[in-house]
Amino acid sequence: MKLGTTFAASAAVIFALILLLAPDWDLPPVESEQIGYRGTGMVLNKDVEKQKELRIANEVPAPPWEPDPEGDKAGDIYENVQVLGDLSDDQFNQFMASITEWVAPEQGCAYCHNEENFALDDVYQKVVSRRMIQMNQAVNANWKDHVADVGVTCYTCHRGQPVPKNVWWFDNWPKPAGGDLGYRDGQDVVARFAGLTSLPQNALAYYLLGDRNINVHGNTVLPTGKETATTRDTEATWALMIHMSESLGANCTTCHNSRAFNEWDPSPPQRVTAWYGIRMTRALNKDYMVGLTPVFPENRLGPEGDVLKIGCSTCHNGVQKPLYGVSMLKDYLAALGQTTNTGVPDYTTYKPGETQKLEPAAPAASSTSSSVNENGAAKTQVVSAD
Repeated sequence: MKLGTTFAASAAVIFALILLLAPDWDLPPVESEQIGYRGTGMVLNKDVEKQKELRIANEVPAPPWEPDPEGDKAGDIYENVQVLGDLSDDQFNQFMASITEWVAPEQGCAYCHNEENFALDDVYQKVVSRRMIQMNQAVNANWKDHVADVGVTCYTCHRGQPVPKNVWWFDNWPKPAGGDLGYRDGQDVVARFAGLTSLPQNALAYYLLGDRNINVHGNTVLPTGKETATTRDTEATWALMIHMSESLGANCTTCHNSRAFNEWDPSPPQRVTAWYGIRMTRALNKDYMVGLTPVFPENRLGPEGDVLKIGCSTCHNGVQKPLYGVSMLKDYLAALGQTTNTGVPDYTTYKPGETQKLEPAAPAASSTSSSVNENGAAKTQVVSAD
């Protein structure tokens, strides 16, 4: 007993010294906002020290100029303008100048174009950009239940970078050892897309690529055999929730009522918005990102050869509303406010330099079928859009 007391006292002293002497130790000040009745735990917490940095990271760039909507159409002036041909010449050039600053400010026009002939599809980035413009249009036209009238632009995700900072891919590192002793079920390592926890490292694939149902709350003491969730299901859902929380810089009660997490009626309205957001993200990955896999070079794919995919953090970048809810779409409605050509080429036959013709009669999005196995690996088949 005396030995145990001595050990506990020594541990306490050592811990206290660590807190006092550790050079990087800092207990951040927290700002709390009560959003429910006192004593219910309905409180939003924010790290005060991060707010200034987040404000700077989410500043909205001004448009380079206000374009003239009158005049000849871009599609009549320039060759191979398949999506934005209905813009006026001035609107088209304003959007091209903007997208250069949003995506490749250092590389300039040559990042997407053959500078000797801008009409060619020689550069794979041009093929990808065309599809991403279609994706922006689809979000703004078809997913108002999530983005409302604020909408999105290329800047929402890219923030001046050719590749958005916050994307995800299949992460199977470190490779498990062979045999039964090496089976870890995708867990017990640092899950970079689940808050650096040891939760399933590829859980995002279940919900943001596959269509697994999020249902882990039982209403009976013992399993009933109907919609029974396993521990594995619960852990995967928890990984998704951590991803969403960190992506939005928000805690659980942003979307859930602390007294009944499973009940929809007393939940804040943000939960409905998040419900649509999960389905929107899933659709964008399946209908836009996965189909582009053959177009990207190897160095633009994940370590398992899969395309980089969209998550909640891709747009939100640490705040509950991307860019704090300031709309850039109002300045680019002509380009991104409606769908103008929903055609899709067959990217499985992609060859660098060939023009990827968008056939107007093609379906609204490339058709894909996806499944995710129990180890988090995806099997995705891209179906020709012909």
